[in-house]
Amino acid sequence: MIDASVAGRVRLIGLDVDGVLTDGAVYVGMAPGGPIEVKRFDIQDGIGIRLLRAAGLRVVLVSGRVSEATIIRAEDIGVDEVIQDDMARKLSAFAELLERFEVRMEEAAFVGDDLPDIPLLRRVVLPVAVENAVAEVKALARYITTAPGGHGAVREFAEQLLRARGQWDGLVQQYLVERGEPTERAGGAE
Repeated sequence: MIDASVAGRVRLIGLDVDGVLTDGAVYVGMAPGGPIEVKRFDIQDGIGIRLLRAAGLRVVLVSGRVSEATIIRAEDIGVDEVIQDDMARKLSAFAELLERFEVRMEEAAFVGDDLPDIPLLRRVVLPVAVENAVAEVKALARYITTAPGGHGAVREFAEQLLRARGQWDGLVQQYLVERGEPTERAGGAE
């Protein structure tokens, strides 16, 4: 469970990509235009990210690899920004991003799974590990998901954070109304 006092301080969430938003597998092949890379993303994670954004939180992707598949998914789910660095120097890039958004590390959460995530997890107010994270990452986490990366872990984290903030039920109702669900059932019967 995520502590409500910690959850209330969070203004920005950073997410690793490979191993968190994906199961860590990268499919590489050839197409008529040259090499291609394909990744598998979980649709429920996208809904979780949309709900985090609807709560007024910024969401950014921070990857230690440069990948067009990551950019395509980021545009699809509407994150605030994407950081990709082939050298996996995540801390300095994340710190610069926080400065631009006027957010402190004490107001940020980060979800990670592997060694390149450790410098960030050591500094944010809410370090989170996915179920399949390495032991060193889990040791730093204030919350560990029960779902593995790429299989709804981000959606699980989003729900737990928003529940701790007291926003979950209202955001779900808003989401449903925006998709045509009436606010009250006809006749009052279930």
